[in-house]
Amino acid sequence: MQIRPFNENDRTDLRALFARAGQGSPTESLWGHTDSEAAVYLDPYMDLEPASLFVADHGGALVGYLTGCIDTEAFPSEDTLITDSLRRHRPFRSRQAVTFFGRSMLDAAAAAIRRTPTAGEIHDPRWPAHLHINVAPETRGSGAAAGLMDAWFERLRSEQVPGCHLQTLVENVRAARFFERMGFAAHGSTPPVPGLRYEGARVHQLTMVRSF
Repeated sequence: MQIRPFNENDRTDLRALFARAGQGSPTESLWGHTDSEAAVYLDPYMDLEPASLFVADHGGALVGYLTGCIDTEAFPSEDTLITDSLRRHRPFRSRQAVTFFGRSMLDAAAAAIRRTPTAGEIHDPRWPAHLHINVAPETRGSGAAAGLMDAWFERLRSEQVPGCHLQTLVENVRAARFFERMGFAAHGSTPPVPGLRYEGARVHQLTMVRSF
C-alpha cells in the first residue's frame, strides 16, 4: 500500500473510486447522481487544492483518497458548490434527487418553524482546515485510511495549521470510532441533516475537531 499525493493522471480512476467508495455507509449516495455529487465533494479539491489531496495506491489501483482544505474560509462553501453543481448538471431526472431535495426543503422549513438547528458548516479559527476521506469497501481495515490521515496531518504541520475539523454522521459509528482513534473529538451539537435518511430514519451531523 502506497500513500502518495494526487496527480493529474489519477482523475479518471479517482472519479471511479468516488462512485463506489462509500458503499454500505449512511452517506453512500446523497441524491443519487454521481457527477453532480462529485462536483461538490471531489472535483473542487482536485481543481483548487490538489496539494491537499492524497490517494492510497495498491498495485497501481486507487483504493482510497483524502481530500482536504487548509483554510475553509478561502474555499467555496458547500452551499455554493451544491448550487453550482445543480445548475450545471441538472440531476432532477432522478427520482432520488427529486426526493432528496424536496425532503431537504421540507426538513429545513420545519426546523425554521420550530426554531431548531440543522446541519451546516463550521467556521472557527481554532480548526480552519477540513477534510473528506473515503476508502473502497474491500480496503477497510487495511490501514489505508490511517495512512491517508497521517499524510494529511503532516501537511497541516508543515503549513503550521492550528487544527482541523470534519463532519460525519452520528449514525456512522464505524467512521466516528476511526476518527476518535486518529485524535479527533466530538464538538458541538448533533443536528439533523436535512433531506438525508438512512434505513428510513433521520440522521444527525457529527462535527469532530483535532488541534495540532
